[in-house]
Amino acid sequence: MNKNLSQSNDALNSSQVHLETIEILILTIRGKQVMLDRDLARLYGVETKRLNEAVKRNLERFPDDFMFQLTKEEFDNWKSQIVTSNWMSQNATSNSILKGARKCPYAFTENGIAMLSGLLNSSIAIHVNIQIMRAFVAMRHTILDKNQLFSRIENIEHHQLLMIERQDKTESQIETIFQALSRYELPKQYVFFDGQLFDAHVLMSRLLGTAEKRIVLIDNYIDESVLTLLLKRKKHVTATIYTMQMSGAFKLDLQKHNAQYPPVAVNIYTKAHDRFLIIDDKVYHVGASVKDLGKKLCAVSLLSCIDADEMIGNL
Repeated sequence: MNKNLSQSNDALNSSQVHLETIEILILTIRGKQVMLDRDLARLYGVETKRLNEAVKRNLERFPDDFMFQLTKEEFDNWKSQIVTSNWMSQNATSNSILKGARKCPYAFTENGIAMLSGLLNSSIAIHVNIQIMRAFVAMRHTILDKNQLFSRIENIEHHQLLMIERQDKTESQIETIFQALSRYELPKQYVFFDGQLFDAHVLMSRLLGTAEKRIVLIDNYIDESVLTLLLKRKKHVTATIYTMQMSGAFKLDLQKHNAQYPPVAVNIYTKAHDRFLIIDDKVYHVGASVKDLGKKLCAVSLLSCIDADEMIGNL
C-alpha cells in the first residue's frame, strides 16, 4: 500500500483525542468490542475510502477475527444508535456522518486496530493508536467492575428476600437493576491470573445462575466447595457431576447436601483429562478444576464447535 495516506480536511487534531472520546466509539457487535472504519479514519486523519483501500491491499493481514463487514441489520442498528445518542446529537459532525453512511462499514477488533498501525505512517496515527489501546484496556477494567457489582447485588437480593413482605418497593428497585444488568452479554472467554479467587468465584456463580434446565460438570477433582457453588443454580435446574473418584469424606458431604437441597447426581467417569462445564446447550472448557479456579493462571472459554447433547451422550 502507499506508506503515507493523505490527511482529510475534517481530521481530529491529535490533542483532541482523549480516552473518553475513543471509549464512546467502541461498540459491542457480535459479542466483540470493535471500532468502525469511518470512526478510525477520522481519528487517524485519513479518508474512510483511503483507509479501506489500504486494508484491501493487505487483506492477508486481516482475518475474520481482526475485521468483518457489518450486515444491513447491524448497519441500520448502528445508525439508529447515532440518532438517539446524546453525545452524537450534540456533536456538530453527526449529520455529516449519517449522510456519508451509505455502505455497510467495516468493524475492526483490537487486534485489527493494532494491525492498522503497521499500515499507517503518521504522527497522528501513532498517537491515536496508543490512545485506542489504552481505551480497550479501560473497557476491560469496566467489565471486571461489573462482575464485582453482580456479586454485591446477589447479597442485596438475599437480604431483601428475608424481608419481602415489608420491602415491596425495594424489591421493585432491585428488579430494575437486574433488568439493566441483563443487557450486558457475558463475554465468551475469561482469563484469571494468579490469586484471582474472588473473580473466578463470581464468574462461576454467574454462569451457574444462567442455567434454565441443566448443569453438567466434568471434573476429576471435586470437593464440598463445588456443591456450594451449585447452590447458585435455580431450583428446577438439574445438576450432574462426572468425576474420576469420590473420597469417603465427599460421599458424606454429598449425602448431607442432597438431604437438604435439590440433589446433585455424581457419576464415576475415568476417561476425561480436561474439565468441561455444560450450561443448558453451551459447553465451556475450564482450564482448572472448579475448586481451584483462580489459584493460578487459567482460562474459561465457550466452545462453539461442540454439541452439548452429543458430548453428554458419549459420556
